[in-house]
Parts: sequence; structure tokens; C-alpha cells
Amino acid sequence: MPNLILHHYPMSPFAEKIRLVLGFKKLTWKSVIIPTVMPKPDVVALTGGYRKTPILQIGNDVYCDTALICDVLEHLQPEPTLYPPHQKGIARILAQWADDKLFPVAMAWNFSPAGAAQVFKDVPPEVAMAFAQDRSKMRSGQPRMQAADSAATYRSYLRRLSNMLDEHDFLLGNAPCVADFSAYHPLWFTRTIATVNAGILDATPSVLAWMDRMTALGHGAVENYSATRSIADCSQSTGANSLNDSIFQDEHGLALGSRVSIVAESFGPEATEGELVAATRTRYTLRRTDERAGVVHVHFPRIGYVLKAAQPA
Repeated sequence: MPNLILHHYPMSPFAEKIRLVLGFKKLTWKSVIIPTVMPKPDVVALTGGYRKTPILQIGNDVYCDTALICDVLEHLQPEPTLYPPHQKGIARILAQWADDKLFPVAMAWNFSPAGAAQVFKDVPPEVAMAFAQDRSKMRSGQPRMQAADSAATYRSYLRRLSNMLDEHDFLLGNAPCVADFSAYHPLWFTRTIATVNAGILDATPSVLAWMDRMTALGHGAVENYSATRSIADCSQSTGANSLNDSIFQDEHGLALGSRVSIVAESFGPEATEGELVAATRTRYTLRRTDERAGVVHVHFPRIGYVLKAAQPA
């Protein structure tokens, strides 16, 4: 098993998703704590621009987006599986719904006035303001859902999850799958960080019991690690891609070797530029060079990301 380095911070819901997957698969990993807001020079040294949390580093391979990180961890440690053979499609679709729909609704409720006051009660006002401005930039200026609307939608979504848990311990059966991890992490923030708003969970006791089962999976074996060491690891690595798909699939008329940029469709407008070295059925890979990190292969899932020819310098 290669060294797994997760760049994250404790309060990140999406990082909690991956921390719990690492626990589910009983993996050993190294923890690099990163800033909650920009600037993030050590992250950008590895990614070239992408700044969402978390990222997974294996040597000089850097994996962006938790959907892709889940695929990587599944490839490295197939059992227990995130993708039950007879439920692969529905598990991925439900996970995507949770990440794209449930998450922003839950976080709008979590950061309603009472929740935000609790989250930032022990930090200077300028720190709270910097966080708000940073996340507004990540949303490209789009406002959060209003508290009343988010509460109503969140309750509806919780009832739907509760319905799925009436007959099973987990969303699609008697063992967790990728959908459970995607649905859990925004609820985790409600229950453990913005606790003043956690009463919204009380109407769905089956969801609370499921959350207890998910929490019990733990985070695996963790070793604290520094950004300096992780960047040194990257610069000294010759690379060993941890995914097994390699067939070129061209949808853009961009040949391998082209100078390209990749940016998220929504939430996080920062682009990464580099040489296109893979465009497979599931992912893109860019090769880029950083003065500290050396040659880095940065990987993105196809779904949720836009690939374009890079603009001339």
C-alpha cells in the first residue's frame, strides 16, 4: 500500500467524508492540515490552482474531488467495497445527489445566523469575515439559500433518507456504500459543529441511529504529517498512477500533450493548467511542474469539471 497523504482541515465536511472512508477500509494515512481559506500556497504547489478540500496525494499523483478520491481508495483497497456489484449505478447516483443537492441545503442551514454565530464564536470578527468572503468567491458570488428555505428542504431530504433506513441499517442495504458517506458528511457538520441547529435531526431518529453506525467506522490509523514533507515527497517521486483506466477518450478535439485548463462546473472557480496526459472514461490527468513540488500529475473526475484548451500566455 503506498503512502496516502490527505490534505484537509478538521471542520471540512467533505474531508470528513474521506476520513470516514479511510476508516471503513481500515487504511493507514498521513494527515496534512491546511488553511480553511485562501491563500493556500502548499495546496496550490500540488494542484496548480484547485483549492477545494480535501485532496489526496500519493507520491506525485494528486487527486482532486472526493468522487475521484473514493474511486482511488476503492482501487487500492477493494474490500469492503464502496460500490456493491448489484447497486453500482444507484449508489453513485445517490452519492452525486447528496454531494450536489443535500450538501448545499444542509450547509445553508448549518450557517444560518445561529449556526454561524456558534461556529465562529471563538474567532476574531475579521476571521469570520474572511471565511464568508472566501466562500462567496467559491460560489462565484451566488448567495446561500435563506435559512427558512433551507430548513424546509433539509427536513424533506431527512425524511427521504429516513424512508430509506426503515428496512436497512444503511441507505442501500446492510453495509455502507459510497452513498452513505456522501449523505453523512453534511449531517455530521450539523450534529457535531453547528450543534445549535442539530434539533432538525430529532424528527428522524432512524437517521440519527444510522449516523451513530457511520461514526463508529472511525478514521483509520492516522499519522500527523507536514506540508513541507508532503511536497518533498512529491518532488522526489517518479509517479505511480493509482487508477487502472488508461484508454484515451476524446470528447473535445484536444490531443494528448495539449496545453489545457480544468475548472469545476460550480463552486470553486480556480483553474488548473497543464499538459493533458490522460483523458479516460472517468478522469482527466494534467502534468505540471512546480518549483517546489517538481513534476506533478493532477487528476480530476470528468463529471463536474470542464476541460478547455489553455489560453495563450
